[in-house]
Amino acid sequence: MLTRFTGALPRLQAVLCGLGFLTTFALAPAALAHSGHDHGAPPPTAVATSNPRIAVQSDAYELVGILRGERLGLYLDRFGTNEPVADARITVTVGGQDVEAEKASDGAYAVTSADFTGEGPLELVFAVSAPAGDDLLIGTLVLPVRPAAAAASLPADTTTALALRVAPGLRVGGIEVGQPYTVAGVIGLGFVLGLAARSRSRMVPVTSLALIAVLATTAYAFSHEGEDHGAGDVKAALPAGDTPRRLPDGTVFVPKPSQRLLDVRTSIATPEEAQRAITLVGRVIADPNRSGLVQSINGGRMAAPEGGLPRLGQTVRKGDVLALVEQAVGQADRTTLSERVGEIEQEIAVAETKLKRVRQLAERNVAPPSQVVDAEIELEGLRRRREIVRQTRIEPEVLRAPIDGTIAAVRVVAGQVVGSEDIVFQIVDPKGLWVEALVYGDVNPAKVTGASAMANDGTPLTLAFQGFSKALQQQATVVQFAVDNPPANLSVGQPLTVVARSGVSVTGIVLPRDAVVRSGNGEAVVWRHTDPERFEARPVRTEPFDAHRLVIRGGLAGGERIVIRGSELVNQIR
Repeated sequence: MLTRFTGALPRLQAVLCGLGFLTTFALAPAALAHSGHDHGAPPPTAVATSNPRIAVQSDAYELVGILRGERLGLYLDRFGTNEPVADARITVTVGGQDVEAEKASDGAYAVTSADFTGEGPLELVFAVSAPAGDDLLIGTLVLPVRPAAAAASLPADTTTALALRVAPGLRVGGIEVGQPYTVAGVIGLGFVLGLAARSRSRMVPVTSLALIAVLATTAYAFSHEGEDHGAGDVKAALPAGDTPRRLPDGTVFVPKPSQRLLDVRTSIATPEEAQRAITLVGRVIADPNRSGLVQSINGGRMAAPEGGLPRLGQTVRKGDVLALVEQAVGQADRTTLSERVGEIEQEIAVAETKLKRVRQLAERNVAPPSQVVDAEIELEGLRRRREIVRQTRIEPEVLRAPIDGTIAAVRVVAGQVVGSEDIVFQIVDPKGLWVEALVYGDVNPAKVTGASAMANDGTPLTLAFQGFSKALQQQATVVQFAVDNPPANLSVGQPLTVVARSGVSVTGIVLPRDAVVRSGNGEAVVWRHTDPERFEARPVRTEPFDAHRLVIRGGLAGGERIVIRGSELVNQIR
């Protein structure tokens, strides 16, 4: 019997040796392939959220529902602009029953139903009635499966596989299974099996060695590179919450509540024909017909009127007294005036004596009454001449406002001596401001039809072309524009960047400048609203259109929804 077993031992050893080699080399490539993660193309990135949600949309509306317990919060926006719709009436059909949505204070809606505590897919029908139009939206809300039901529904082979995956501490012969060197050990173990099969001097438990090789290779296939798939998968399966975040594929997930807080607005890109724009350097000037300068004719010492000197920004009316100028009179002129006053007073004294004598003669009918009248007229004329000379010496020059407007410049103080050409005050009508710009190069200023600019606070300025000069200034042509309804913070002399239309037509998508932001590498991008709660960055090529808009010449197609407000905030989400 022993001889028969001894004779059959080589055959048994050969069979077990082959089985060991086949098992080793059959499972080792699978383990290597798993280590290299060669599983084919990855699926699209799914957004993990802590609350089940439903998203449906049409050409008019976009609706997102977020489930929290038995309460489904609804966020209804316009599809094209992402503007919240707060004046709608929403009726939701849940499990064959119609439920009226309640309005919340933040402009959202809410629906409560016991069917939301179930499991699996739940079809919902939303009937929207709003002043902007009615619509019917249909979607499916996937309710989460309870943990107990999920464990009971797993098949037996899956349970066994999970048991293997959560045992990363398995050791074989002092070697921990799952380390990077396990494959080499398994292959070496196969050679040991071969040597043991050839050895006849002693008995080797070949069956046990083969079983160990199979188990080690299988365990490595499920636990490799130190990855604890049991705890790791549970950790990865946990939802990341409903916070805005950047996804691995580069897109940005922004929940509807966050979009309301960030005031995100979109616009549907539409190609149109526009005029090419040129950028000019300009400054604000006063309208020559609605501004004025106050100067002294002869000069002198400044004196404040009864109400004091006007202050900057003070509103004045035409004819208001702004200041007094005491004229400077030299010593020679003062002597001449004094002598002149003395002569006039002598003549007045002679005229008074003459008038007295003529009156006496007229009373005695010696002189005619006409001589009395002549003497009175002569005396009155002399007295007026004396007053005029005295006023010339002491009467100051009165400076008055030439137009209605605001004091833009005050360049004097009380007691200051000014000349006849010095500008004392500048008055500007704040509703009459112009912009003066310089045109360089080959641009024909006659083809400049319209322009715009941007104030310091971001207020856009609409400019109307007024004309251009025929003489060069700083090797450039001076072009003037009138500001339509200038803002109150616009000041004379303020520098501006003017964007003027040159008359050359271009075709592109016109978007606000706020829609274009800079990415991390400095590239100009816009954010495309791909899904109700997802945004994608799109590189674009731009050209100026006016002070607050750009022409997208490449990178976008018509019909795409582009963020035009809040793009800078979306761009900062990480």
